[in-house]
Amino acid sequence: MDVDEAATRWMHVAVEHDGVEDRVAVEEPLEIRVGGEALAVTMRTPGHDEELALGFLHGEGLIDGAAGEPVAAGPSADLAHNVVEVDARLRRDPGRRRFYTTSSCGVCGKGALDEVAVDAPPLQQGPRVARALLAALPDRLRQPGFAATGGLHATGLFDAAGTLLVVREDVGRHNAMDKVVGRALIDGLLPLADRLLCVSGRLSFELVQKAAVAGCPVLVGVGAPTSLAVQLAADRGLTLCGFARAGHVNVYAGSERVA
Repeated sequence: MDVDEAATRWMHVAVEHDGVEDRVAVEEPLEIRVGGEALAVTMRTPGHDEELALGFLHGEGLIDGAAGEPVAAGPSADLAHNVVEVDARLRRDPGRRRFYTTSSCGVCGKGALDEVAVDAPPLQQGPRVARALLAALPDRLRQPGFAATGGLHATGLFDAAGTLLVVREDVGRHNAMDKVVGRALIDGLLPLADRLLCVSGRLSFELVQKAAVAGCPVLVGVGAPTSLAVQLAADRGLTLCGFARAGHVNVYAGSERVA
């Protein structure tokens, strides 16, 4: 299981309330540059910033590590931990489009189904998974940052047997997903055709989009899906499961993969 304890220490800081010391999640801006030009700013929890940058760009269809194009990212010399420089060839020119994301909403306002379809072809058949296993995935997420603060989301990547392979935490649910996808891109694992993704919160459109672009056929969440998330999952052939808790799970799309 890929858990970076050193990064975990950056997830929270001590504060005082009512005369009692408490731990709160860290939220700081990160600027993502490509070729020296600022492309995006996101509010995130520091740690695994290179993965976040690569996962974000992949989810937006701007880079494609699965095609064999070399990609790399690292902290910029000028602002160390708050700027990441990505060395990659963009698949398309973003033109005037620049992104500002927050820890709560992802790339707000972006989301036409036909635009997602350009970067996310219909998914492969993928594994057939027992309903009980899907319901159990949230309990298998390791979330030390959440345990310390109660303020972090998590995304976990699992194999078809339910073994946790990678887990990342962040104040933004979409950031946690980007970090996992970025890790998979660095390791040459995309597309995630035989893997499962599980998130600790609700299932928004952006999370389904990122899972679909990463080629993952199954996405499970602890919380509820939105209407557009269900619509996109059905359109892309993705199995979408929500309210996974206490041994139960609801299947909103792609029930053919659920045994």
